[in-house]
Amino acid sequence: MDAFRTGLTALLAAGLATGALAQVPAPPAPPRPKPAAPVPPTPDPAFEAARAAFESLPEAERQGLQDALVWTGDYNGVTTGAFGKRSFEGIRTYQTRTGAAPTGLLTPPERVALKREAEAARRAARFKVQPDPASGAVVGVPEALLPRKTAIPGGSRWQSADGRVTLDTKSFPQGETSLDALFERATAAMPGRKVTYKLKKPDFIVITAETAGGRSYIRYAEGSAGIRGFTLGYDRSLADTVDRLVIAIANTFTPFPNEAPAAAAPTATAPAAAGPTARPAAPGLAAAPAAPPPGAPAETRPAATGLLLGSGRVLTAASAIDGCAAPRIGGAVARIERRDAAGSLALLSAEGVPGGAAPPLRSDPVSEGEALLVLGAQARGRPSVAPASAAVEGVYAPLQPGAGGAPVLDRAGRLVGLVARFPSAPRLIAGVMPPTRYGIVPGKAVAAFLAESGVPAGAGPGPAKAAATTLGGAAAPVLGAVVAITCAR
Repeated sequence: MDAFRTGLTALLAAGLATGALAQVPAPPAPPRPKPAAPVPPTPDPAFEAARAAFESLPEAERQGLQDALVWTGDYNGVTTGAFGKRSFEGIRTYQTRTGAAPTGLLTPPERVALKREAEAARRAARFKVQPDPASGAVVGVPEALLPRKTAIPGGSRWQSADGRVTLDTKSFPQGETSLDALFERATAAMPGRKVTYKLKKPDFIVITAETAGGRSYIRYAEGSAGIRGFTLGYDRSLADTVDRLVIAIANTFTPFPNEAPAAAAPTATAPAAAGPTARPAAPGLAAAPAAPPPGAPAETRPAATGLLLGSGRVLTAASAIDGCAAPRIGGAVARIERRDAAGSLALLSAEGVPGGAAPPLRSDPVSEGEALLVLGAQARGRPSVAPASAAVEGVYAPLQPGAGGAPVLDRAGRLVGLVARFPSAPRLIAGVMPPTRYGIVPGKAVAAFLAESGVPAGAGPGPAKAAATTLGGAAAPVLGAVVAITCAR
């Protein structure tokens, strides 16, 4: 019995001890470390040196070098004269192939050799830019590859001797069909055919597709004379040769040459650009500018993109309106109120300009590769929304002429900066610019300029509070604040 009492006493004591311990609060968990702030990417010295050397050249020379790299097969980007990663890698590829040090920086002798090789390739292809009376368009044709020419309804057909490559031009008078109908037909699902790229704009469409044995490139543009375009189809086994010719043909294709402004004939290393938004005259053609309707501004295509700030004020990039003596916003005459000390930003004012919901400014830096978007003004309709990614001191995006001053947003709808400059003589591929690097005026500079100008600007939420959103969702609240700035010269 004594033993039982002793054991019971020990159990009770243990239970009391356990209960007492159970009531002692646990020590607090250590605080979670705050996420480290994003570290700005370190610029690549080799890339920056190559870019500085390239951008010091005249614009025509820069475009000519990129065009030469296309013909030598070392570059498959657009020939705008702007230097980006594709240009850098294209030059390095050329240098490696020719046994030179792959620095990405072309020496004067290398530039001469590159142009000589490109000209030899162009002559070997017997590439001839020529009018096509059957369709009314102008197109570059590699006649060595496509020696056979026949007539087809509304256009012409060039074919290789073995029939493995076909280039068709085609035209439709006003009212016969529409871009929507052509786009739906070209993108319709078909057994064994995969659409690899499609783009639909108010005045042009571009579609590429593949099958097990072939590839195709389709482009149509709409103008006052109707719809004109071309289709290029070729055997997959010929892709190494024909892919570069697709770029050359698209660069020279001018659907409505009589609507193009007069332009100087291009040099041998820089064939004429083409596209619905940039149509210089083809070599040997007199292209008189179309007369604007009475009372219309001398130039209706946007010269720049502006961001409404309220009270009739509009923010844009200063370089986008350089040389513009009479800017207009929505038909209203605008005046340049002030510029920043660096000459990168301009504040315009105009009476009767509606207000808009300008986006909040983002205070923290973006990281390289971060998903962004760019809102560019268009001559008609809502602004274009282009996907973009952050690059060192800029963005990579497929922008169109008039994008100088366009707001760059993150996917939470906050303003990251403005597109600083757009090439004065853009080189489009079928009216489309693949992702190209553009410098931006950063958000901090925008905030400082607005503060100096007495314009309030709110700061956006930090990364932790910014909810992820779609491209359209981020752009929607800001679309009403994006306006086209035209220039009557």
